[in-house]
Amino acid sequence: MFSNSCKYAIRAVLYLATHTDEEKKVKVEDIAEALDIPKHFLAKLLMQLTKHQIISSLKGRNGGFYLTKQDRSKTLLNVIEAIDGLSKMRECVLGLDNCSDERPCPYHFAVGEFKTKFYDQLRDETIQMCAERIDEWELKLINTP
Repeated sequence: MFSNSCKYAIRAVLYLATHTDEEKKVKVEDIAEALDIPKHFLAKLLMQLTKHQIISSLKGRNGGFYLTKQDRSKTLLNVIEAIDGLSKMRECVLGLDNCSDERPCPYHFAVGEFKTKFYDQLRDETIQMCAERIDEWELKLINTP
């Protein structure tokens, strides 16, 4: 459903949400290494997210990328919109141009409810809320025998 660029951007934003704040910033090299994403490609994505005011950056010796309180109140839908645009969310799962409620593909109605719920969650859940769920998920993995 999402391009690799968008997936990388989402992963980077969630990394920033779990590893930074207004006092602690990280360099693109550190994010790229931690997430195994090509550094130059990631740098372009991070600049695009900064331009759309989804993440923050500071130049200089103690600079880097980070999330402010306001950034954390944004959503992953904001990230998707900045990188891929929202048209991907409305596309047919089979990639058919003329798929609609009136002319549905064989999977149109099967995935319709899922896509609506997924869209609503991406729209309603803040980056901070998602980061907290990731922390809970990682704890469960660590504590699972």
